[in-house]
Amino acid sequence: MVSRVDQIYRSILLTKFFVRGWGKPENLRRIFAFRKILSNRETCQQLVDKNHQVTINKEVDNGDHLLLEAEFVSPFVDHLPGLLPKESEKATFQLIFPKVWRTRLKPTCLHLAGTGDHGFWRRKMLMAKPLLDESGIASVILENPFYGSRKPKDQLRSSLHNVSDLFVMGGCLVLESMAIFHWCERMGFGPLGITGISMGGHMASLAATNWPKPLPLIPCLSWSTASGVFTQGVMSGAINWEMLKNQYFSNEVFRDELFNMIQSPEGHFPVYHEVGQKFVRDFPGSLSHVERLMQDQVGEHEQKNENVSGSNHTRSEVSDSGLKYDIRNAQNIRNKSKLHGTNPVPQYYTDTMHSASSGGGSISLSLPRFNILQSVGFSKSKISKGPSSQTNKPASENILIGYRKAKSKVSKPVHEFTPVGIRPKKAANTKTVKFEPYMEVKDTLTWEAVQFMRGVMDECTHLGNFSVPVDPSLVIIVAAENDGYMPRDGIIPLTEIWPGSELRTLRTGHVTAYLFNHRVFRQAITDSFDRVIGKYHS
Repeated sequence: MVSRVDQIYRSILLTKFFVRGWGKPENLRRIFAFRKILSNRETCQQLVDKNHQVTINKEVDNGDHLLLEAEFVSPFVDHLPGLLPKESEKATFQLIFPKVWRTRLKPTCLHLAGTGDHGFWRRKMLMAKPLLDESGIASVILENPFYGSRKPKDQLRSSLHNVSDLFVMGGCLVLESMAIFHWCERMGFGPLGITGISMGGHMASLAATNWPKPLPLIPCLSWSTASGVFTQGVMSGAINWEMLKNQYFSNEVFRDELFNMIQSPEGHFPVYHEVGQKFVRDFPGSLSHVERLMQDQVGEHEQKNENVSGSNHTRSEVSDSGLKYDIRNAQNIRNKSKLHGTNPVPQYYTDTMHSASSGGGSISLSLPRFNILQSVGFSKSKISKGPSSQTNKPASENILIGYRKAKSKVSKPVHEFTPVGIRPKKAANTKTVKFEPYMEVKDTLTWEAVQFMRGVMDECTHLGNFSVPVDPSLVIIVAAENDGYMPRDGIIPLTEIWPGSELRTLRTGHVTAYLFNHRVFRQAITDSFDRVIGKYHS
């Protein structure tokens, strides 16, 4: 059950995500290819020099502890130039450590930022300083790309412009974390660990997979993939799906090339995608079937009106002639598309074909909304009507009733709008669930865009696509049972991807867990460091 607090809190926030869309297709292509290198521990090791230059800018004496401020150029710039904004190219971090260590060891934990966590203050006051006082563990606090001093000038708050920006952020943090770990080792700090809350927890998980040594990892309020966050979680309500849908269907690179590059460990993504692709592939045939249904309806309507009085008969003739005109118009457009050998979908999606008016009302056959499709089983929505369609009630009602009756004649997609998930073999024993987006999906095209979002998120963020940490027994996962931001239903459990890891569950939602459970998060960090010390440093 989703936390009501999570739903209310998200509804009052103004922040929107991906306000400019998916990002350039060529950028996504480069990111997808780079992910194959980044997700392999052996190849990723070659991306960051062990002596990557770090410059210390400031040192502050705070009595019982010292604070260093340092910076370095993100290694990401060398591998994918042009994707990172200039403001984000220089990584900045703070290091908080005691003047006198409790033992010969110098345990140090890297903290990555969650969504909206700009600057260092929040993590320093809620995590780093208490962790130092309670357990003697030092902390490195890294500023996220696109956040705080690294935020692009034209970006509003935490509103990433493009979906691709999230993947750029993740790639940066993986490589920057490695650079910081190398620097800490040169400075004599260790054992090293990494943690984060919410988005920071997931970024910490991605970074930990590529470190070649046993590493305490404590992801808090995160899970196996970010796909559920932006399709099933409350944050999906902060996305302009209409714009994403338009971009997805206006450029065939998204549908043909990028889709085929997607690798989802969940195993169900190709099946979901088939729902929309079935119509795209067979559009002329599908339209012919719709036309036949419409013609059948005209015939039935004419037969019923043979015994109708004059005035009603006249009105029916107008309706029937308009409907026949629609059929002829649809046939002409389809035949033109066949003649020129073009795919009619983009044209149908961008242009309104015709609106058959009768009297003061209209029945819209606007294919951008796929109203014909929707009325014969490809969508849950009804045919859209003009503002005064009630004046033409008999004709419109009869057509809708006819379409509903004809549903049985149409071959429906196997999975429709809440298909049963097809799980991979390694997750065969998990419960079967239905995928239910958090926001309302009104048409087939939006459904297709939602599935593409799931695919690209799984491709770039699913931990099943990355190496398993060297020692999963050092991983302590802290999750919220009723998390509305990070849903877990229908997703391969992180404990299955990393056998031997530990899951600790809070009986609360995401927001409440963050506000009142920092002590629980810090205890998990302490426990994980105790394990690595006892196992490798005793």
